[in-house]
Amino acid sequence: MTGKALAGLGGFDSTVKSFMQARNIPCGQLAVVRKGKLVLSRGYTWSADTGLKTQPTSLFRIASISKPVTATAVLRLVQDGKLKLTDRVATLLGLSTTADPRLKDVTVLRLLQHLGGWDRAISPDLMFQDLAIAKALGVPLPISQADIMRYASGRKLDHAPGTTYAYSNYGFMLLGRIIEKVSGLSYRSYVQSKVLTPRTVHRMRLGRTLYRTSGEVPYYSTYTGTTVFDNSGKKVSYPYGGFNLENMDAHGGWLATAMDLTRFAGVYDGGSVLNAASIKTAFAKPATGINSDGWYYGCGWMVRPVGTGKINTWHDGSLGGTSTLLVRRYDGLTWAVLFDQRQEGSAPSYSDIDPALHKAADAVKTWPTGDLTSTYF
Repeated sequence: MTGKALAGLGGFDSTVKSFMQARNIPCGQLAVVRKGKLVLSRGYTWSADTGLKTQPTSLFRIASISKPVTATAVLRLVQDGKLKLTDRVATLLGLSTTADPRLKDVTVLRLLQHLGGWDRAISPDLMFQDLAIAKALGVPLPISQADIMRYASGRKLDHAPGTTYAYSNYGFMLLGRIIEKVSGLSYRSYVQSKVLTPRTVHRMRLGRTLYRTSGEVPYYSTYTGTTVFDNSGKKVSYPYGGFNLENMDAHGGWLATAMDLTRFAGVYDGGSVLNAASIKTAFAKPATGINSDGWYYGCGWMVRPVGTGKINTWHDGSLGGTSTLLVRRYDGLTWAVLFDQRQEGSAPSYSDIDPALHKAADAVKTWPTGDLTSTYF
């Protein structure tokens, strides 16, 4: 265990340790913030490899926690009057609507709320169809985001836009391209300047599939896949070539530390990035897709009402070699937990970390008053 924690928070450490040991997870990380103050920032290592030592500053792929980051950038463009939630995506990006005229009805808001009409339960997830797309278009690997958009626009939607909630990685990839089109900057540059820098987050960066950056943890998977980076048909470790992380920038491509994510999440407690109206929009109920137990997907966040005027908001992430979770509680607690492998086969569930951390938080009767923020930011 590395990093720091204020007194009385040992329950968080024991929770993560036992969770990792039961699943043989080599690298883990946890950060906890209470009312804007960083009270715990840890790295954990469970490995016989003495050269592997997870720090609180080690970078992890965060997978779909990239979505609230992208949504924040979109909401900032709307706030600044450079984009409207009602703007049509096909018009913004010049997408062909010949194959399905309903594509004209996909708006920015519908992308944010996963109401665009693409459904991976019906048609394969477009962001993981590199081999099929390359073959259909007659282009070499690796394919580009433009190739994916051309292929997708040549197919029919699975639902009429606005009628059915269906989680869509492709929809958030499109949001990244909209950010670039409207801002005139690269996706990374806009997010860094308008979302991350105002929160003094400077460690986050976009990941690469085949190469780890300095301080980035390794990723583990028992699965292999056919490389999507050339036409060799070679089998590779799934996290290192079975998918194209570069194409996933806006829906799953960021690297971060757990404390970077809790720091980013502070955007939604008010401040210079988003105003109160934008934050209200992020957490507003969509036109459809309210689940039976009350939770729904807002704009880049999952939202659960927990009482009058109270909500919990969160997002998880999962890729080969990656399992992540970011939680904002109604009572001023925020935490992020990151692992360098995910549930595979008959291994115990990784989603169990969510109730386990809520239990650890609820067990703290007296919270420490200090703040570790200046140590790391």
